[in-house]
Amino acid sequence: MSKRILIDPVTRIEGHAKISIFLDDAGNVSDAEFHVVEFRGFEKFCEGRPLGEMPGITPRICGICPVSHLLASARAGDAILAVKVPPAADKLRRLMNLGQIIQSHALSFFHLSAPDFLLGWETPQAQRNVFGLAAANPDVARAGIRLRQFGQEVIEILGGKKIHPSWAVPGGVRSPLKSEGREKICGWLPEAYSTTKHALNLFKTILQGHQRETQVFGNFPSLFMGLVALDGSWEHHGGNLRFKDSNGNIIADQLDPQKYFEVIAESVKKDSYLKSPYYKPLGVPDGMYRVGPLARLNICERMGVPQADEELKHFKGLGRGAVTSSFLYHYARLIEILAAVEFIELYMDDNELLSDHLRADAGINELRGVGASEAPRGTLFHDYTVDRDGILKKVNLIIATGQNNLAMNRTVAQIAKHYVHGPEISEAMLNRIEHGIRCYDPCLSCSTHAIGQMPLQVRLIAPGGKVVREMTRG
Repeated sequence: MSKRILIDPVTRIEGHAKISIFLDDAGNVSDAEFHVVEFRGFEKFCEGRPLGEMPGITPRICGICPVSHLLASARAGDAILAVKVPPAADKLRRLMNLGQIIQSHALSFFHLSAPDFLLGWETPQAQRNVFGLAAANPDVARAGIRLRQFGQEVIEILGGKKIHPSWAVPGGVRSPLKSEGREKICGWLPEAYSTTKHALNLFKTILQGHQRETQVFGNFPSLFMGLVALDGSWEHHGGNLRFKDSNGNIIADQLDPQKYFEVIAESVKKDSYLKSPYYKPLGVPDGMYRVGPLARLNICERMGVPQADEELKHFKGLGRGAVTSSFLYHYARLIEILAAVEFIELYMDDNELLSDHLRADAGINELRGVGASEAPRGTLFHDYTVDRDGILKKVNLIIATGQNNLAMNRTVAQIAKHYVHGPEISEAMLNRIEHGIRCYDPCLSCSTHAIGQMPLQVRLIAPGGKVVREMTRG
């Protein structure tokens, strides 16, 4: 008799989700599914709002990555106004996005994921968290907190607030970088470099003892998608779309993000509020693709700054064609932090960031506009349709976590099949299954636009629907 194990809630992720594990008659895993049970509603209640309000409204989707929505929304506004943003404003937006990448990746690596591979999978749940990490390795925990603080400082220096800054607007930004702000950022750079390099060396050492996890945690062929510059280098706020396959072949390149809907469609599952985008030419399941740091490093040819370029060479050497293990999302995040610190240092020598020519003014010139930017978790699309008065008639938000949904489902199934044999699941097994989701650093508030407490759920259910066993946490 087949059974179902349900993990609810999944812990140490941003949001509330559960995992179902299905067992066959022999007690082996036949399949597993990742469910998001929060309601998606932001798109609908944005209808009827003026275009100019959207960069102020959409960052409220999430307190972890408000900058990502702020910038994507402003870019959608740029497209509807049909303006070219002043060079200083574009650079300032990029600087803020680099700060966002640092603060979000530092949170993911040090606070949410490191307790697993630094403290050990068998460590009791009550200790396997950032507080346990602080007790066991206070220097690492403190350095992680400080690195995240650096990213938040960059955001606050530019936008006036660490969270929900009302700064980027259609056509540009509201204020430049000030001299005192530049001095403050420069003062942080040596520490940011030191922490990032230590974390890179630490993770590469950890990787030597986690070869099984590298092989099992979401290691499968898929497509990879993200933005790249015209020369194929790493891009985080601009550029065009590129798709690569798991052999490293480019299957589509320099696609206009304004026309993303020509190659990306969204499927819906009846047991999850999280939609599942896919590459239209291949359909489901062959069109499954991954986004985020793992994808961005797979699709780019260079980072564009020397130290991160050296790390990228080592990263690419871990795969044949593409690096396909989702466990290596952690490594990719650290490389992106290093690149972000290097780019920030370059910007500190650019006096154009002090310019007061920051905004292009115009009226409504297009009735539809798409803003695409690389959020820490992956490519983010804001797609707005307006009337002649600039009132929103339709809003579609395609979030990175949703684009990883098919891959997350495949990941939990792969891990469960490797570790679960029979109806009993130990704490260490449960944590490994959860960690498969943490590799993607999902943001469920963004992808489903939820409110309220967000705790994970594992259920064992017989074919007739009877719950045989259930594990709930959070």
